[in-house]
Amino acid sequence: MAGGNAIRGTRVGAGPMGESERGETAPRIKVTYWCANGHKTSPSFACDAEQPESWDCPRCGLPAGPDHEAPPAPPRNEPYKTHLAYVKERRSDADGAAILEEALSRLRKHREEV
Repeated sequence: MAGGNAIRGTRVGAGPMGESERGETAPRIKVTYWCANGHKTSPSFACDAEQPESWDCPRCGLPAGPDHEAPPAPPRNEPYKTHLAYVKERRSDADGAAILEEALSRLRKHREEV
């Protein structure tokens, strides 16, 4: 049962929160960013802070840039690569054949000893 005298959203002993208690806020500037989907976001930064060249769009997650006519391109998603695909990028077929032959010769030598 809600009483008419209840103060919602505060706690006992809480006073007014103003700039006098928190200190002066830094002067701010709003910078507008646009993503490839045409979404606009305007975060604010301190005037003396360096503004980033790109900002993640809060609606779709794509990178956004300050130029409405030429927003940054969406990142290219690389397909998942297997371990074998990475090995094939680093080694040629001749390298693979040499490594295989070396491993087989060690195995044959080990079998002869046993």
